[in-house]
Amino acid sequence: MKIWSRLADYLRPYSALVMVSLAAMGVGSLLDGFSMVLLIPFLRSLFGDAAVLPGAGSLVERALDTVMGGFLAGLSPNEALRNVVIVVMAAIVLKNLFFYAASALGMTVQERVARDMRIQLYGHLQRLPLGFFDRNKAGQLVARVFTDTNKTKEIFRNTIGEALKHTVSLIAFVLVLFLISWKLTLLALVVAPLFLGFLKPMLHRLRRGFRRAYDAQGELTSMLQETASGARLVKAYRAEQYEQDRFSNTNRAFYKDSVRAERISLMSAPLSELLGAVVTLVLVWVGAQFVFSGEMTAEAFLTFLTVSLRVQSPLKGLTMFPARAQASLAAADRFLEILDTGIEPMSAGGRRVDGLEREVAYEDVHFAYDGEESVLRGVSFKVKRGEVVALVGPSGGGKSTLVDLLPRFYRPLSGRIALDGVDIEEIQLDSLRSLLGVVSQETIIFHDTVRANIAYGAADRYSQEEIEAAAKAANAHEFIVRLPEGYDTLLGDRGVRLSGGQRQRIAIARAILRDPPLLIFDEATSALDTESERLVQGAINRLLANRTVIVVAHRLSTIQGAHQIIVVVDGEIVETGRHEELLARRGPYRRLYELQFEAAAASGVGGEVEAS
Repeated sequence: MKIWSRLADYLRPYSALVMVSLAAMGVGSLLDGFSMVLLIPFLRSLFGDAAVLPGAGSLVERALDTVMGGFLAGLSPNEALRNVVIVVMAAIVLKNLFFYAASALGMTVQERVARDMRIQLYGHLQRLPLGFFDRNKAGQLVARVFTDTNKTKEIFRNTIGEALKHTVSLIAFVLVLFLISWKLTLLALVVAPLFLGFLKPMLHRLRRGFRRAYDAQGELTSMLQETASGARLVKAYRAEQYEQDRFSNTNRAFYKDSVRAERISLMSAPLSELLGAVVTLVLVWVGAQFVFSGEMTAEAFLTFLTVSLRVQSPLKGLTMFPARAQASLAAADRFLEILDTGIEPMSAGGRRVDGLEREVAYEDVHFAYDGEESVLRGVSFKVKRGEVVALVGPSGGGKSTLVDLLPRFYRPLSGRIALDGVDIEEIQLDSLRSLLGVVSQETIIFHDTVRANIAYGAADRYSQEEIEAAAKAANAHEFIVRLPEGYDTLLGDRGVRLSGGQRQRIAIARAILRDPPLLIFDEATSALDTESERLVQGAINRLLANRTVIVVAHRLSTIQGAHQIIVVVDGEIVETGRHEELLARRGPYRRLYELQFEAAAASGVGGEVEAS
């Protein structure tokens, strides 16, 4: 019931629309019941007094006499029949108008709820810790934002548009049946739920089946996204058939799970009809005994059966509803699963900091990714304000992890990182990240204009002059003005119109525009050609004044002028010092440098990080 309660929360903002929809359903159902009860005066008009059904229930007959008496009094059978037909048609037209209004309002509520769910889920995703995205494929998340919300909204359509309408109709018909024969009506109300209990095990299987199918669909979405973004690699390695086979295998699993779930779902209709037939046969048997014993007239029993057959439609709809709801509930499980994942507390509690006054300190930091071996073991070092500190070492040694801990993308298992003596865990997250500018090898360019990419997240805060100044500082202005629309040029998905060096300089301009006191360059020069690296290095050198810079690099030639070089191997610091000191020690740094010396000299790399 918890999931129903949580889904009901989405209806609360639209309670007025829901109530109006319910009212329209109620009126429509009453008109539906009224058109059925008109069977009695219709038979009277058709066959005359011989068609009077004395056992049909005095309450029903008195009500009909009150409503229809003046309309039929003194008329010939033919005229009375004509008037009854007119009233029946009017009731049917009005009934359908009210049902249409109820369905239209229900659809409006359904789409608004789906809109709210997508907005809430997307906003929640933006605030989840980075580790969540490491554990979940992008395609799975896309499926949850779109497929799962669309599937979940169907439960509101079925609830508001169908289940409630059937419920109100059923209540109206049961009321009529109760007025005709309360004994048979009570019997039906007791027997029907007993048979519905047989559906419960099937519903549990159905929900699990749809959950597996949606998971498989998410895998397909993820695979499609990966191959679309990596099309160049797929073609270069002639892996088209490999990807086709991989997709076919996953698609086969999706097919099997979907067919299994749909087969169970399809059983709900015949089972519902079968159960309805059983209930009807029970009523026929018991009602016949009442007739044989003289407790009930045949005419009253005939009327009861006629109305009870009309009950089959809403009853069948209600018995099918739980089965149909399982697909939506399975999607809702996945949707709510993400909402239940804890977010990063951006501004809750903690201190605010306005800048870096003295130093950044890593103190005995240990870290491991979920369920994996330790990546960092007892790392301690300090970065003083205005210093350039370089992290170097073999790939996989933990350099990038060290800088990922500073913005609290991840949290250390033990130890701490402090800004001016304050543990970063005690600083408000948005305040902490406002101090940082991050440029990495994995440069993110959005499908938007150059201007929007440089001023990402705060386009209204900066003027065109400020954006151009940042681009000039990053050596990007010259190539930007040569683009077809200059700063208004759309860069395409992931910046496909730009070279790697151009994308890197856009990212540097983005960091420059923010003017943060602390800059992190994670592998910032490791993926560029010689000329691009020279331009990027020049941009970095112009940023050093009055800032703290942490550089993560594989190319040792670019960080020879750093104030401090920290060599990280297998999650531990093995050497610390300036370039000349480390070379003189003939340790790990010297070996790394000698391995790269010939390649660096051949490439003609000229720029170094200048310490000021």
